[in-house]
Amino acid sequence: MSRYYVGVDVGTASVRAALVTWDGQVKHMAEEPVNIWEPCADHYEQSSEDIWSKCCRTVKRVTQDVDVKSVRGIGFDATCSLVALDRHFLPVAVNHTGVRERNVLMWMDHRATDQASRITATKHRVLRGVGGVMSPEMQPPKLLWLKENLRDTCWKEAAHFFDLPDFLSWKATGSLCRSLCTLVCKWTYSPSDGWDDTFWSAIGLEDLMENSYSKIGQQTCCPGTPVGRGLTAAAAADLGLIQGTAVGASLIDAHAGGLGVMGADVGGHQLPCEHQPVSSRMALICGTSSCHMAVSTQPLFVPGVWGPYLSAMLPELWLNEGGQSATGRLVEHVVRGHAAYRQLEERAERRGKHVYSYLNAHLESMSADAAQLEQLTARLHVWPDFHGNRSPLADQTSRGAVVGLTLSQTLDDLALLYLATLQAIALGTRHIIDAMRAAGHDITTLFLCGGLSKNALFVQTHANTTGLPVVLPAEREAVLLGAAVIGACASSDCSSIQEAMRRMTRIGHVVRPNSELESFYRRKYAVFLRLYDHQKECVALMEAEAV
Repeated sequence: MSRYYVGVDVGTASVRAALVTWDGQVKHMAEEPVNIWEPCADHYEQSSEDIWSKCCRTVKRVTQDVDVKSVRGIGFDATCSLVALDRHFLPVAVNHTGVRERNVLMWMDHRATDQASRITATKHRVLRGVGGVMSPEMQPPKLLWLKENLRDTCWKEAAHFFDLPDFLSWKATGSLCRSLCTLVCKWTYSPSDGWDDTFWSAIGLEDLMENSYSKIGQQTCCPGTPVGRGLTAAAAADLGLIQGTAVGASLIDAHAGGLGVMGADVGGHQLPCEHQPVSSRMALICGTSSCHMAVSTQPLFVPGVWGPYLSAMLPELWLNEGGQSATGRLVEHVVRGHAAYRQLEERAERRGKHVYSYLNAHLESMSADAAQLEQLTARLHVWPDFHGNRSPLADQTSRGAVVGLTLSQTLDDLALLYLATLQAIALGTRHIIDAMRAAGHDITTLFLCGGLSKNALFVQTHANTTGLPVVLPAEREAVLLGAAVIGACASSDCSSIQEAMRRMTRIGHVVRPNSELESFYRRKYAVFLRLYDHQKECVALMEAEAV
């Protein structure tokens, strides 16, 4: 009988599931949208019941043509959103309106920016593991916001706070065991020391220490470890699978992407990471936002970059995680908000192309040499922090900037602004790599996956900007593949995550940098860094005038 694994990926706006073969080929895939509520600026909420129902529907769809007895394991990944449940495991409202259905604070919810700043101001020792700065995208500031703003409702009623990946593992197995991926990366948990009582007391959340931290997690395990006794009867019925099917300890979605790309055999491709340890590779998972992940054998502390996190992705290796809060979302914002967007849509539709494919082709037509088209933005520059800076500045007050605009609003202008935005995102990646190298990382090759990796110009720009070769996986749905990897690991068909990665991941295509653009991007990078300096100077001037 064939052996299959199911990977379930809960992204920002949809749930996807894939049926994956023993050697890592996606046989079937399904997708369902999930609801997002935005009651006011920087507030984003979802429903855990809606998310679980969409997980069930997608899993049933991808397994409908196979004998479900052949499904050996299932793995879940999800965004690092916060789920609130009461003592009966029913939803608790995370909003002033009291709508219980909306019981999830999304990862990109920035309502807790003030709480994050106050936590940073404590300078507690655990902050060293998050680059010295607490992000509002992590769970402690979100929890503090709930206590300070919904004390008599959510905070009083909630008996369980889950990271969304752990909620899915609990829903599938009934086990309250939490993945080290979530607790270490988003909650300040230490695999060696456990929870730090002094931290929770210092930030005003000492009540979470009650009953040995029962509300936020008492038991932990490495990603891919079998959870509980596999699927419960109820979860198996919901998902259309067999009771007892192995469930792997879950992952944050970006970390699943890391598993889906980093372990591929690169032999014969003449890459600098060949015959080098996995620590020479950086996984870049680029979608709505982007995550930059690299591992090391020893802990490396990088200012403004999260980590080092022990065993958060690969057992016994330390993970550093950089990131950009808005990438795919930023490109969409810039393109759709331009006056020429309607014209772009009409032309792309007539040609039967996606708008970004059309823009890429239009840029080629604007340049005498397609290999040099990136130089069209010599006088147009973007600072991409429209949603704050996650890494390496860790400055949530940073804002976006564009230098070089004219009164013109043609399709050519839209194409140039789109190109400058792609370049700004790639320059942000270079900024993160520089910070990680300065701290001791030896990064020689980029491994890309996610929605933006399907955009050829985005990929080439990253290669040219960083000067590094970019590896694209043979299976482009690498995040789903990574989720399936932990399902395979939990099934005992593989002895370790590393073995599952080697067996199930393969290289698809390598994009190499254009050395002729090295000088252009060296100058462009200098301008990029100066844009932030100028922004801070402007802020300082305005604050001085106010005094």
